[in-house]
Amino acid sequence: MDDATRGSGKTAGAAGTADGTGSADGAGGADSAGGTGGARTKSEQTRALILETAMRLFQERGYEKTTMRAIAKEAGVSVGNAYYYFDSKAALITGFYDRMVREHASVTRARLQGIADFGERVEVALLAWVDCAEPYHEFAAQFFSTAADPESPLSPFSDASHPARAAAVQIFRDVLEGSQVGPKLDAELAGLLPDVLWLHLMGVVLYWVFDRSEHTERTRAFVRKSAPMVARAVRLSRFRVVRPLVRDAVELVEEFIIPKVRNGVSK
Repeated sequence: MDDATRGSGKTAGAAGTADGTGSADGAGGADSAGGTGGARTKSEQTRALILETAMRLFQERGYEKTTMRAIAKEAGVSVGNAYYYFDSKAALITGFYDRMVREHASVTRARLQGIADFGERVEVALLAWVDCAEPYHEFAAQFFSTAADPESPLSPFSDASHPARAAAVQIFRDVLEGSQVGPKLDAELAGLLPDVLWLHLMGVVLYWVFDRSEHTERTRAFVRKSAPMVARAVRLSRFRVVRPLVRDAVELVEEFIIPKVRNGVSK
């Protein structure tokens, strides 16, 4: 693979994830996630095919043992064409993140219709993620050791993952704003809470990766137990007696957590 070909792949990949909506897998994820639908272009079809083939091979062979050449062969495209759309295996995972977050957003939005209780909305959003991710459970365990490396582009905190991360935070912003609690919260806390809820999702994801119960029922039980606790903590934040604690918590989150979530680990 020459440098020119790899360079064109990076351009395509960057264009695919710049806005957090047009991901590296093109229209494929949007269609499957209940997006605008419509006919895919040939380019979008090829991109989606490469991504779907990669996900299948990662599940069958493992992330480390799967090469871009093998992915291209299975997808029926040239190696150069595969690199045009995804400049590396890590870029394929970024495309997977983007597709997952769009599907998660679509499923969550549909399930939240008519629900105003904040705790229920948090639970719905978290369980929607578990449902969307279920087909990839075995695969997730295979690449977790790589994704856990803070310097890896596969990390959910990496710069490469920022578009998907920002879109996921927006899901929880919608969860909050559509609830009966949202309008009653202090503006500063309301501004930070979606990021904190996303971090709670990361805790659920970590538990899910190692969950070997049937249909990850333990993870679902964890969500059902933890969501009401989160809701109670948020409701208590409105009372004057706990205001000093809330302010301390806000300062802690602003200083140590939010910069990492919003800007990536290198900032």
